[in-house]
Amino acid sequence: MQPQPFVTRTRAVLSAVAALGLAAALAACGSTDTGKPVGDGAKTAGGTAPAAPPSPTKPSKVLKPTGPAAEFKTVAQTGVGPIQVTTLTGAKSGVTGKVWVWLPPEYHDPKYANTGFPVLTLYAGGQSAGYNTWTDNQLPIQAADVELTKAGKAHPFIMVMPVQNLNSSEATAMECADIPGQPKIGTWMAEDIPDFVRANFRTVKGRDGWAVMGASTGAFCSAKLALQHPDVFKAAVPIDGYFNPDSPLWKGHEQERLANSPDQLAAAGTADVRILATAGEANAGEVKVVKAWVAKVKAPATVEYYEQPGGKHLTSDFKKMIPNTLEWLSKNVAGPEGD
Repeated sequence: MQPQPFVTRTRAVLSAVAALGLAAALAACGSTDTGKPVGDGAKTAGGTAPAAPPSPTKPSKVLKPTGPAAEFKTVAQTGVGPIQVTTLTGAKSGVTGKVWVWLPPEYHDPKYANTGFPVLTLYAGGQSAGYNTWTDNQLPIQAADVELTKAGKAHPFIMVMPVQNLNSSEATAMECADIPGQPKIGTWMAEDIPDFVRANFRTVKGRDGWAVMGASTGAFCSAKLALQHPDVFKAAVPIDGYFNPDSPLWKGHEQERLANSPDQLAAAGTADVRILATAGEANAGEVKVVKAWVAKVKAPATVEYYEQPGGKHLTSDFKKMIPNTLEWLSKNVAGPEGD
């Protein structure tokens, strides 16, 4: 801001009579010789100062827990904090399933008492009925997040790890979608789980702090959910995935199948989301599938492709990509926000 010019006034020497006349004139006009209009810090004729204009209020970026609070049970103790589980019955879907949650160490630090955290939902490979491989040493993403956060390379994420199917039979794979005649697992994932997270934890307002990531069938889910619900999720990382729904449950429902196809959703050009798609170099078929899908992604979505050198379609290779994916996510979604 440029300094305002400093104005001086030269007062003429007035005779006593002239001074009295000037004072009387000013009094008649309801003003004084202050250089400021009445009301700008001056008292009114009644002697009461007018109320100052209200200060603009900075909008909060933190969403406090809305409740009701869920009941959690600790099922694993890691070196970076416990993993807890609850059973969620979705109010919108009616689906009941297990959800595991890990909170970063900062979440309970008094310095972050008024801070909202970004949310990363993690989907496993396979049927993931009653389990999630992101909760154990197969994919120790929690420890990696703490290490990278200390190094200033990643956000401390709230990590949410739900089941994807209600039984282990691939003949009844629900592909994270509302397949006609089946439990509404798609609604459970896209609406009930975010509602559950907001009910229980301090989060970043809006979609900017929300991301999904998954491997194999979990990659399918992360790509589909982000493209289908860009109002909920800002970014997705499908690791070594497929993109064409192939569950036997889609039989007789081709229109609905296509509406839930990441192939179709990517080409529609309707989702403003950020995507990192990966493939393992040692799996030529997978590389072909992922590259073909990446080529279909249309604006406003953006996509980056990463090919893991020597990578195979194995959990041990998915594990190696954890640091890169966390760093990418931290560059593409909002970090913790404090009031």
